[in-house]
Amino acid sequence: MDVSYLSLEGKVALITGSSRGIGRSIALQFADAGADVVVSSRKLPDLEKVADEIKTKGRRSLAVPAHNAKMEDLKNLMARVKEEFGRLDILVNNAVANPVMADVLHMEEAPFDLIMSANVKGYYFLSQAAAKMMVEQRTGGAIINIASVGGIFVTPGLGPYCISKAAIIMMTKCLAVELGSHKIRVNCIAPGIIKTKFSEALWSNEKLMADYLKKMPLGKIGQPDEIARTALYLATEASGFMTGSTLIIDGGANL
Repeated sequence: MDVSYLSLEGKVALITGSSRGIGRSIALQFADAGADVVVSSRKLPDLEKVADEIKTKGRRSLAVPAHNAKMEDLKNLMARVKEEFGRLDILVNNAVANPVMADVLHMEEAPFDLIMSANVKGYYFLSQAAAKMMVEQRTGGAIINIASVGGIFVTPGLGPYCISKAAIIMMTKCLAVELGSHKIRVNCIAPGIIKTKFSEALWSNEKLMADYLKKMPLGKIGQPDEIARTALYLATEASGFMTGSTLIIDGGANL
């Protein structure tokens, strides 16, 4: 069977928040599929480890530290991509911030602003910069936003985070409508609880997980590689007639 539609040979991909967890898995999956990969997050030493893993697969890789809430960091990131590779075919917006858990009566302004800046503003303007590069290339491209089931179903104590993820889902639709004529597809993944460092407070809570798994048809916590394989589908021609969509990957927990 010909599965060349799952190839990323000759493509350049940028994945934010890729020093660990879902982002790292996507970066390695894309490299396995043939892409050269730019990895980005706040801490360079962790990024360089991922870049080295990619290089062992015979692909080029560049590690660029950047904070998703800082516009100058994002401008520098895109400048480095263009300088090193001269093009960009795929952007995966995966970097995320959620510094506190607090109900609506106790949430403070500073963490609220950080969540919105990193999760919404950062996604939007990095997508804008990537789209401009793709338009200049005239070869189309793919933008993949990592949201959360929290953007669809409320999690008490995570209000601003849920609001930011809902915004990402709507952003995906807006970008898809405006960029479709340039052959740029924009899609979204909304994971449930995935076993990463970011969500450790949830999956390490035995009582919470016991209740959660009881109502989940598949009865297990998701793994980063399962999200990475979905991202590969959205990045390739396998999903060539798909844009503006959000795929819920949660083991059926919210049926």
